[in-house]
Amino acid sequence: MYSLTVRDHIMIAHSFKGEIFGPAQRLHGATYVVDCELKRPALDADGLVVDIGRASAVLGEVLAALNYRNLDDEPDFAGQNTTTERLAGVIFERMAARIKAGDLGPGGAGLTAMRITLAESHVAWAAYEGELGG
Repeated sequence: MYSLTVRDHIMIAHSFKGEIFGPAQRLHGATYVVDCELKRPALDADGLVVDIGRASAVLGEVLAALNYRNLDDEPDFAGQNTTTERLAGVIFERMAARIKAGDLGPGGAGLTAMRITLAESHVAWAAYEGELGG
């Protein structure tokens, strides 16, 4: 399995509901390093997983909708704790929709899986990985 990873980051604010979150129940900020790993079993005719420029641009566009936002105010997250795990899943779904729409170009059609990893710090990160349907 071949893979290509592109990286970007987002800065958000949010709060959590539930005693398990302790002081994070109060409004706080987070900066996440976001890795998007795209996978396919065979390289395309150009010897690529996918065009790195397109992958970087699309990830940046997906993240722009979250960047510098208080996620507590975003309708898409109403009633949900915006944990690192949940955000990884949301970014996965948004990237998958862009891939399905053809936004990564012809090379995107050969992608079979993707992994989105959000690093909260140098010692903690979470990810969501899944298959990409044609």
